[in-house]
Amino acid sequence: MSSSDPKPGPKPGPLLPAPESSPVPPSTWAKRTGFRPKFSGETTASHSGQLSLPASARATQPETHPDLEAGQPPLRPPPPVSAGEPDKKDKNDKPPPPQPQPPSAAAAPVKRRRDSDGGRTNGPVGGGGGGANGSGDPVRRQNRVEERVEVLPQSMDDDDLAARNLHMNYGLRDTPGLVPIGFYGLQHYLSMLGSLILVPLVIVPAMGGSHEDIANVVSTVLFVCGITTLLHTSFGSRLPLIQGPSFVFLAPALAIINSPEFQGLNGNNNFKHIMRELQGAIIIGSAFQAVLGYSGLMSLILRLINPVVVAPTIAAVGLSFYSYGFPLVGKCLEIGVVQILLVVIFALYLRKISILSHRIFLIYAVPLSLAITWAAAFLLTEAGAYTYKGCDPNVPISNVVSSHCRKYMTRMKYCRVDTSHALRSAPWFRFPYPLQWGVPIFTWKMSLVMCVVSIIASVDSVGSYHASSLLVASSPPTPGVVSRAIGLEGFTSLLAGLWGTGTGSTTLTENVHTIAVTKMGSRRVVELGACVLVILSLVGKVGGFIASIPQVMVASLLCFMWAMFTALGLSNLRYSEAGSSRNIIIVGLSLFFSLSVPAYFQQYGVSPNSNLSVPSYYQPYIVASHGPFKSQYKGVNYVMNTLLSMNMVIAFIMAVVLDNTVPGSRQERGVYVWSDGETVTREPALAKDYELPFRVGRFFRWVKWVGI
Repeated sequence: MSSSDPKPGPKPGPLLPAPESSPVPPSTWAKRTGFRPKFSGETTASHSGQLSLPASARATQPETHPDLEAGQPPLRPPPPVSAGEPDKKDKNDKPPPPQPQPPSAAAAPVKRRRDSDGGRTNGPVGGGGGGANGSGDPVRRQNRVEERVEVLPQSMDDDDLAARNLHMNYGLRDTPGLVPIGFYGLQHYLSMLGSLILVPLVIVPAMGGSHEDIANVVSTVLFVCGITTLLHTSFGSRLPLIQGPSFVFLAPALAIINSPEFQGLNGNNNFKHIMRELQGAIIIGSAFQAVLGYSGLMSLILRLINPVVVAPTIAAVGLSFYSYGFPLVGKCLEIGVVQILLVVIFALYLRKISILSHRIFLIYAVPLSLAITWAAAFLLTEAGAYTYKGCDPNVPISNVVSSHCRKYMTRMKYCRVDTSHALRSAPWFRFPYPLQWGVPIFTWKMSLVMCVVSIIASVDSVGSYHASSLLVASSPPTPGVVSRAIGLEGFTSLLAGLWGTGTGSTTLTENVHTIAVTKMGSRRVVELGACVLVILSLVGKVGGFIASIPQVMVASLLCFMWAMFTALGLSNLRYSEAGSSRNIIIVGLSLFFSLSVPAYFQQYGVSPNSNLSVPSYYQPYIVASHGPFKSQYKGVNYVMNTLLSMNMVIAFIMAVVLDNTVPGSRQERGVYVWSDGETVTREPALAKDYELPFRVGRFFRWVKWVGI
């Protein structure tokens, strides 16, 4: 061979050996998302570690489309056809049907999915994946993928439907017996105890409410949660999603509570007046959300809401409360830190321990840690660890004259468990009724803030609808069902405003994690639990017992819940190409500026030596009195300073603008795939999952934008 002859290219055969079975084609959803094997600005090496081929080899290689939405490694292509060998397959021939797998090979991935969190299995791996790091790497990579699928659903194609049904104990339309319904219902609601009760334990003390007020608000929250959950599972999305006081409404509620015009009020008058202001703002914001859903506008907004938008927006909600969490825990470190350590140990280190096939520590991490810490604090209180001679913990610190007692008043207030008399003073029976705090007060500036917050709450709910439908339903809901659900959330949030819970009612983000952990997807279980909540809300002692939880323990649990909320928000990135530089930059910018821009507004005009009238953990919410936005219209100043000081608003604006203007393929962006009319016609199970009961849907067939 002369030196002028071109050198032969590398042979691709040894790099990519032939699979043992015929390759599985990409799922229907992956095809509909317009998958591209390369992303804008990315390298030729994929994120899974698979080597890219030279140009000469790629010319002879058939194009393979890995199902990245399902979280599976790319499929290995068949061996290349040499130049001298004719192609034996005619282009008009239909592909042969896939060969059935042996029972052992088909069952192994399902078994590994069920046991993935309890340890890695060494069974066969289905759907071969390529790798360049040795023969063991593909197996380890496949195990990691399936371990992630258990808690974080990736796709909903037909190939994985049987495996998903085996993964869940009960599906959406399953009706277990009375005993399983009762047990799983109790388990489901106890696992979400923190999300249901912690929000009123934060906002009522901030309004100056007494322990009796806290007990009454908690009972009202339980009552409204039960009613709104029943309405949502029947006439909303019909998914097994608990409705409650979301953390999305907490920041605007604290901003309204700390408005300058309320600083002169004190005592019970302060609580009732601020509650009525909150009620008016929530009612207007809820009505706006209901119009957004039932008018069909939500179907148009869905085109702008994608995982890259949902992830930083929801994560910013959890990150925004960092100034409230541990600073309040530090008031009594020996109680607060122990509470945090226990919930972390139960949720992480002991999560694999199963008792009677139930992961007790993982499911009941919050109530177990709370019970143990509360019992330990009670023993310390009874033993006299927080008793000081001549000091009374029930006397306000402003009335304490002795310097000795002043030194220990904070410790006595936050460490003792007998400072609350809510349980003793609470009645045995109390019926929450509308307008129990008085007639709502409507202020346009606070109502406008809540209208913007209702959009953020809708974004949160859209992500929860999509993720939960992949776990329990036959297919995702149609845009009409999503609009119907958002409209009903607006109506149920309006009920929360009328009853006076202090926050709006929306789908709790923690639903997805709870469904994945408990493996319970039946709507009957959630409905029975909602009925139990309504009954418990009528027992006043239940609200009094919850109101007696020491504030330090509340702050400790909130540290865990807000961290969980942040992680659940970021987990939405699994539907997109998380390794894409486009998505990394968008999410990074959104999160950074969601912390930096509000910090500028919150610190503007505040000198380091200024003596503010509110505690340090409430200072981020008094920006309306000193923000940088100043015009001749005080109402506009209030709205702009308040909205731009909220982390979730900045994150949403940044993410929705960048994600919808920066070029990127549908696969790269992870655009949510909703069911359409053709899917409804082809799959009768879809109509059964989402159709309204009692033939109510027949009366609204002309309203195409809020139906199936």
